[in-house]
Amino acid sequence: MLETLSIEPYYGKIFPYMEIINSSNNRLRADNQQGRLDPMWIVGFVDGEGCFSISIFKNKTTKSGIQIFPEFVVTQSAKSLSVLEELQLFFECGAIYENRRTDNHRENLYRYCVRPVSDLRTKIIPFFDEFVLQTAKRHDFVIFCEVLELMIRKEHLNPKGIDKIKALASTMNRLKARI
Repeated sequence: MLETLSIEPYYGKIFPYMEIINSSNNRLRADNQQGRLDPMWIVGFVDGEGCFSISIFKNKTTKSGIQIFPEFVVTQSAKSLSVLEELQLFFECGAIYENRRTDNHRENLYRYCVRPVSDLRTKIIPFFDEFVLQTAKRHDFVIFCEVLELMIRKEHLNPKGIDKIKALASTMNRLKARI
């Protein structure tokens, strides 16, 4: 059974990166976001609308010829852009990108993306370690964390590490394992 959690007394301990926001730019303090962005609400929202992914690209500018690209993404249509802005304020990292639609949909899509390994490691992962995802997305998160750990240990820079990351990434975001 899920219960409503209040993390207000723990902000300085669990989320030290959320303590100070410069109010001179009219941004709301992260701890005042609680009324709208309760941590368990974020978990449910990400369970439904978010994604932890590892992309692997050929890149001739890297020594190995391969680039590993971890990313945390939440996508919404234009009419719900404000919730992505609130997530960005809550986590104090990431960027919002517009994906222009060319199909029969009237609204463009927006993506809240966190890409830097440092932000993923210090902000996104600790949050979802503390507030556990409730769907199969938990599996993707665990694999995502394993890949980030390999990258932090610089194993993505050698062929054996790249192969391990490829194998892990192939099990993510799938109803079935890839053949």
